Order: sequence, then structure tokens, then C-alpha cells
Amino acid sequence: MLSFLNTPYFDDVRQTKPEIPAPGFELVASGDSGTVLGIMDVTVDGGLATIDTVAVHPDHQHQGHGRALLTEAQARARALGLVTLDAWTRDLPDTLRWYRAMGFIESDHYLHVYANYYTDTGEPDRAVGSRRQGLKPMTAFLHARLDEEQKLRSEFARIHVCRRFALTL
Repeated sequence: MLSFLNTPYFDDVRQTKPEIPAPGFELVASGDSGTVLGIMDVTVDGGLATIDTVAVHPDHQHQGHGRALLTEAQARARALGLVTLDAWTRDLPDTLRWYRAMGFIESDHYLHVYANYYTDTGEPDRAVGSRRQGLKPMTAFLHARLDEEQKLRSEFARIHVCRRFALTL
């Protein structure tokens, strides 16, 4: 859980771990004492494997645990006959560096836009446009095209570029 504290996905951390349906798989890196060092969850949809979660405890980062998890994930995905492993992530520099260093190629991009009443009382209304009588939007999570970034950054406080990284197996 500590690994998620400095992520731009801080508001999407779940209290319980979702199950990964087969043929997807869950990997855990553990130390000699059984301490969890890192995790990787991979889902499979058709012919595509996607890293849904990769996290290494901050005290154990930069020691090869993420690479070891990825190596095992690649082997399992190949054994399933898959040819591509991908991941979607936001704009955290260390995360982007890791995917690039592991051989992933960055491709598709779009925006995650957050409209939050407590950040700016007008944001949700700007995001929604018009509202139904009696309903007051408080937060909204939206997707937008990358070419809208400059305009949207002038209207909303929190915007992230969501990027697809893909690795040929």
C-alpha cells in the first residue's frame, strides 16, 4: 500500500485487492522473512496482456524487484501465446523512466481530467455543461483528447496525460 502514496493514481487506490480472473495472473515478490516487496497484476483480454498494477515497496525500490516481476510476467504471457504486454500510466517521471528502461514503447495518449468542487466551485459545472434541477455535481472524472490539453489546463486544476506503453514479447 505504501507504494501508492506518491502516485498520481492516489485517488484510485482500492481498500481491497480486486481478483484477477484467469487467464490473468497475480505475482508477488517477497523477501526471506515473507515480507511483501512488490506486486504485479496482469489481466488478459483476447490476445493482449495488460499490467493493471505494479508496485514495489519504497524501502525496496531500485533493487531489481520490479524487473524480476516483469520478467516473470513476460514468461507467463508468452506461455499463454500472447505477443504484447501493455500498461497504461500517468505522468510520474520515475514510472515513465522504468517502462522505457524495461523496453516498453510509448504510443497512445489521452487526458484524465478531474473536476472537483472543493478545488474550484465552478469546475464540475464547466465539465458537465448543464445539470438537472436539484442535482449539484461535486466531482467528475473525464477523458479528453490530448489536443485539448492546453485549453483544459486553463479550466481545470488537475489534468494528467495517460500513456500507453507496449512491449512485444
